[in-house]
Amino acid sequence: MVPRLLLRAWPRGPAVGPGAPSRPLSAGSGPGQYLQRSIVPTMHYQDSLPRLPIPKLEDTIRRYLSAQKPLLDDGQFRKTEQFCKNFENGIGKELHEQLVAQDKQNKHTSYISGPWFDMYLSARDSVVLNFNPFMAFNPDPKSEYNDQLTRATNMTVSAIRFLKTLRDGLLEPEVFHLNPAKSDTDTFKRLIRFVPSSLSWYGAYLVNAYPLDMSQYFRLFNSTRLPKPSRDELFTDDKARHLLVLRKGNFYIFDVLDQDGNIVSPSEIQAHLKYILSDSSPAPEFPLAYLTSENRDIWAELRQKLMSSGNEESLRKVDSAVFCLCLDDFPIKDLVHLSHNMLHGDGTNRWFDKSFNLIIAKDGSAAVHFEHSWGDGVAVLRFFNEVFKDSTQIPAITPQSQPATADSTVTVQKLNFKLTDALKTGITAAKEKFDATMKTLTIDCLQFQRGGKEFLKKQKLSPDAVAQLAFQMAFLRQYGQTVATYESCSTAAFKHGRTETIRPASIYTKRCSEAFVREPSRYSAGQGFDRHLFALRHLAAAKGIILPELYLDPAYGQINHNVLSTSTLSSPAVNLGGFAPVVSDGFGVGYAVHGNWIGCNVSSYPGRNAREFLQCVEKALEDMFDALEGKSIKS
Repeated sequence: MVPRLLLRAWPRGPAVGPGAPSRPLSAGSGPGQYLQRSIVPTMHYQDSLPRLPIPKLEDTIRRYLSAQKPLLDDGQFRKTEQFCKNFENGIGKELHEQLVAQDKQNKHTSYISGPWFDMYLSARDSVVLNFNPFMAFNPDPKSEYNDQLTRATNMTVSAIRFLKTLRDGLLEPEVFHLNPAKSDTDTFKRLIRFVPSSLSWYGAYLVNAYPLDMSQYFRLFNSTRLPKPSRDELFTDDKARHLLVLRKGNFYIFDVLDQDGNIVSPSEIQAHLKYILSDSSPAPEFPLAYLTSENRDIWAELRQKLMSSGNEESLRKVDSAVFCLCLDDFPIKDLVHLSHNMLHGDGTNRWFDKSFNLIIAKDGSAAVHFEHSWGDGVAVLRFFNEVFKDSTQIPAITPQSQPATADSTVTVQKLNFKLTDALKTGITAAKEKFDATMKTLTIDCLQFQRGGKEFLKKQKLSPDAVAQLAFQMAFLRQYGQTVATYESCSTAAFKHGRTETIRPASIYTKRCSEAFVREPSRYSAGQGFDRHLFALRHLAAAKGIILPELYLDPAYGQINHNVLSTSTLSSPAVNLGGFAPVVSDGFGVGYAVHGNWIGCNVSSYPGRNAREFLQCVEKALEDMFDALEGKSIKS
């Protein structure tokens, strides 16, 4: 999963600035305008965040070889070892020194931020399946609030409250508390707000609290990834006040903020959404949204044709909208249907380039589908959690609320696009490609009810480690081998940190998996290397240096061919999350270890079988729980 536009810092000035005091409240500072009113300014810690350290080259090489060990035979490993030695003592040493020198000259950011943006924005593959993930909300605990109109209104208002709270510097800073009894208190907050921003991180550190980077947050709203030849751009227009709504492939806009920055009254928003839901316009013959699922260069060319055909103003309204609300005209049948619909849908009712799409189905099932270049899961999950909490605990309207008597025929503008024959041909081709690709994707879900976090912690085991070991055991049982495995983790504890890779496949997990799978009767029971090697490769390419042989080694290609791509996001607001495999012969594994159960959502393409893999995951979990309970393990 990933996000992008180049190293733009948080917008400065009276709106929000790192460490700035709370921005003067906008005219719309009355009740219901904000989610919260933090006494510590939102960006208070940003200036003093520690910088992402560049690992020592020898440590990176050691970790790389350790990750290669379970994947290679002895002969292959010796060859890779030699490539590493040559790299470490030769061109790698030079590149590392240049990377360190470059990093010292760019203290406002991290060494990975620029290359990571380049990686995302230069990718030419469709963002659908290849990059964009989804997170589905749990239903509103009060069932009558899951009515589509009620939930759409409440979630929209909560999302706009988040926007205002963020921009006015009143959103609580994102902090990871290791000792919340000391750091997550009013007393501490009253003290730390007076510590200068250049020192505030150290004050939090003294009480075992770790503020996280929030530089991505401004891209949540009014932002879109624009297709361009060779490399896309991120566009943000924080002056725009309108919401984009998609229904049956039709585009509608209306203002959700007034000229003074107040949130339009919830009853007006409700009235406009009701008007859109009752519009009997048919789906367009050539749904424009398909174009956002295209190869980026093809889409860039077609977008130019759209602009030159008189659609510039309409596209600007799409791109600058606060966010995209997608209203689907059908209920969700089950978890598999939920995953397919929120990950890709039918291609007509999403604008996949928007920073995020808030999707709400006929039965109130809701999810956030997000474009990955601009930001990572930490920022989206914070938004997700706040919207769920606010919309369920302090809903703007009730199911009995009456819409305002607003004239939606005037206020709601339906966008119409002028399509030439070339554009119609392009849309038809995009649809055919989209439909053909989606038919190849299989998704299946598992809910393991025998136990979860509570039981595993009592056994003094890491719940995440148990889940990852289950995936290793499952693949070994299904395919008889250990393969490259990717688990994403956040480096948001550092300024402009993004993500790093955890490599769960090791010689130890391999031995353990073999013990459980092949000889069950005999047994009972931070810094990575990936981003550093990636940055060195990016630097070599930027300087026109011939690619070092380490990167040409088949073993390097193999370890970056992530057959098992895994990611976890745990939250009481999340029903499930998911993404597609990152390679054609791989699995995309979204999982969460809850208090008393383990959830897993797996996707695959032809040649791999998601259902069989999940059956093997279930068997692996059963075996481990049997071992932990002292029972014999069945073959």
